[in-house]
Amino acid sequence: MYKNLFDLTGKVALVSGASRGIGEEIAKCLSEHGAHVIVSSRKVEGCQGVADAINASGGSAEALACNVGRMDDITAAFAHIKQAHGKLDVLVNNGAANPYFGHILDTDLGAFNKTVDVNIRGYFFMSIEAGKLMRENGGGAIVNTASVNAIQPGEMQGIYSITKAAVVNMTKAFAKECAPFGIRCNALLPGFTKTKFAGALFTNDEIYQKAVTNIPMSRHAEPSEMAGAVLYLASNASSYTNGETIVVDGGLTI
Repeated sequence: MYKNLFDLTGKVALVSGASRGIGEEIAKCLSEHGAHVIVSSRKVEGCQGVADAINASGGSAEALACNVGRMDDITAAFAHIKQAHGKLDVLVNNGAANPYFGHILDTDLGAFNKTVDVNIRGYFFMSIEAGKLMRENGGGAIVNTASVNAIQPGEMQGIYSITKAAVVNMTKAFAKECAPFGIRCNALLPGFTKTKFAGALFTNDEIYQKAVTNIPMSRHAEPSEMAGAVLYLASNASSYTNGETIVVDGGLTI
């Protein structure tokens, strides 16, 4: 009964922001458990490298360029998925933007718009397009990568934190309205994770030491440590988990 809880054989999964960092590790993890993974990000070159690595290790993957901040890209991506696969079983909204690191009072309109366009509008319409395909095929799982900043706003990361809080509520809204179609929607909230995306937090020793001091496990996370939670949320292991957030932060928010 419990042997194949994490088996994704025959499933098609789309992972955005998968050319590196947490998204890359999620893509590799889902493929190792049987999914055909569509590795997606703004530039196809980085995605192709990840897809090639998956295929070389015996998995199944393809690269697909999609800037989730552009509506035309989203439309084109899902037209391709529908034509090539006829379905989508798993969507992992992981691509995000954080163009501004500084005091909230100095946030300019350009940084505000880019962060909102990708982190809120992008996730929203990616979920809509995925949800329509899932509804046609009897269900699926949507996993949104939010952040612990959704719970505790990060210093010098005001608008980013605000958008991640919106992702949590968005997750619950989709979970409530899409459950009758067999679609579950949940969120991962990573803590202090060493990625290029979070580079500003790692290059400033004062900020880094302050962050690590507040983590009971006394260390940052590696991107691979986020993949297991997403596998759970994408698989039948979480068949009755809906509208929830899984915080993976080493105890930071305790």
